[in-house]
Amino acid sequence: MTIREEYEAREREFLRAGAALSCETRGRRRYETPCDIRTEYQRDRDRVIHSNAFRRMKQKTQVFLAPTGDHYRTRLTHTLEVAQIARTISRALRLNEDLTEAIALAHDLGHTPFGHAGERALDRVCTHGFVHSRQSVRVVDRLEKDGEGLNLTYEVRNGIACHTDGRAVTLEGRVVLLSDKLAYVNHDIDDAIRAGVLEEGDLPRECVRVLGHKKSARINTVIHSVVENSTDDIRMSPEVDRAQSELRGFLFRELYVNPTVKSEEVRAEGVVTALYEYFLEHSDEMPRFYREIARQEDLPRAVCDYIAGMTDSYAVRTYRQLFLPKAWTK
Repeated sequence: MTIREEYEAREREFLRAGAALSCETRGRRRYETPCDIRTEYQRDRDRVIHSNAFRRMKQKTQVFLAPTGDHYRTRLTHTLEVAQIARTISRALRLNEDLTEAIALAHDLGHTPFGHAGERALDRVCTHGFVHSRQSVRVVDRLEKDGEGLNLTYEVRNGIACHTDGRAVTLEGRVVLLSDKLAYVNHDIDDAIRAGVLEEGDLPRECVRVLGHKKSARINTVIHSVVENSTDDIRMSPEVDRAQSELRGFLFRELYVNPTVKSEEVRAEGVVTALYEYFLEHSDEMPRFYREIARQEDLPRAVCDYIAGMTDSYAVRTYRQLFLPKAWTK
């Protein structure tokens, strides 16, 4: 037996009923000879980590735009926190950790610069609309590796597509959906308190009573509840579910619409909108790769792909070069 086959045999022996077995994947869009060492989901995880889009997430906003402090989350650190929470849950439930991790690491590859502000701007101006979960699938299917895509397995691609809503075909995909919400609710609170936008005492008392006073306690409470209550599906107790949902609703009411946060988001949306409109009129100034997408598909799609792939700093730098006067140097 190869190392991969030995590992697949251990999966069949150890994983719970309903877990996704690597040897039973629905496969890839293009057939590839199996690896002697890694399972299919291990290969997917590795491809995501080595992708250009994964590296760019280190300079993409989570909630607070261009923070000067070293400890605010970026899209990359958010992704790593989601992956760790999802792996903890999957291991405890005897699900496929490799599949879970591959989905978690890839779930936000298609996110725009400036977080959801950039997403809203592209959704408003692009004729195709824009949803970052669909764009993440497009990144792994079409945009990575100079247009070849990463050729990931069906189960990973499905989990990416369903990470914000819908129902993934695997339990592992449903773990990532829950872990994404759990991660951002708690680390966004952490960042908001660091920024002085919220205080610990602002959090709903009943949520704190049920979930805990600190970030680590709240995450621990939810993870334990999921592990204890997930039988045929991924779920938590009704009490913990209500508290978690209310805490998330609190953030949407008090943080994501906070004037301090929104004031910068308006500027960010303006940058994205201006870049989209500019490259729609000056497509010859886009890199060759995106001009080829425009030729093969259509121009709005190509411009959207180009801007969505930008980091915050690249978007600002491009905007400055295009729209702000340059200092006279002679």
